[in-house]
Amino acid sequence: MKLLVAPLGEIDYLDALAMQEKLLQLRQQNKVPDIMLLLQHPPTLTLGTRENRHNIITPEVELAKQGVKIYKINRGGDVTYHGPGQIVGYPIINLNGYGKSVRVYVDKLEEVFIQLLGYEYGITAGRDSQYTGVWVGGEKITAIGCAVKRWVTMHGFAFNVNTNLNHFHWINPCGITDRGVTSLQKILGRPQDIGKVNDQVISHFSRVFNCEAELIDRQNLQNILGGCTHE
Repeated sequence: MKLLVAPLGEIDYLDALAMQEKLLQLRQQNKVPDIMLLLQHPPTLTLGTRENRHNIITPEVELAKQGVKIYKINRGGDVTYHGPGQIVGYPIINLNGYGKSVRVYVDKLEEVFIQLLGYEYGITAGRDSQYTGVWVGGEKITAIGCAVKRWVTMHGFAFNVNTNLNHFHWINPCGITDRGVTSLQKILGRPQDIGKVNDQVISHFSRVFNCEAELIDRQNLQNILGGCTHE
């Protein structure tokens, strides 16, 4: 299986969402191969299909003053934070090639980061019997929330690398109040090279999903999208 990977740097949430929606259509029509966007967002809160706005603790007017945007979207789950220093991945892949099972897909996403953390950093990470995602002890390091439409995925994962963990105090992440959050920087005691960690994500994603990654640049991506961006 081939997987196109587009590393985009920091990009506005709505721009990325418009790209996902267009790529979803193209993948459903088999006009493009599987593709994954790898990027970061400015400080953003997203509300999934199980939203509870009481899980946004900080008044929304205060968040607006800080330039934090809030969007309701169609992934599963409750409220999630995205921000600089966090690697966000949006795989747009056809699950017909991966067992045609949403549960298996989520398990594979979790396995990417369990293996990455163990192999690259000697960090023991795992799953939680109650909550989706990847955990180091009682603290989440990778959030996972996806949507599947006609067996094609969108949304995906958010891996805390150099994330400002204080921003999670704005919310009850995913509605969870009895667990914490962590990051590579917190665990290792120093900021990490985002480019290097990006490469590790691609490598371990390719291994777990048994696919061959091919990097594409912004121009190649725009050619695929046909100039589709959010206005």
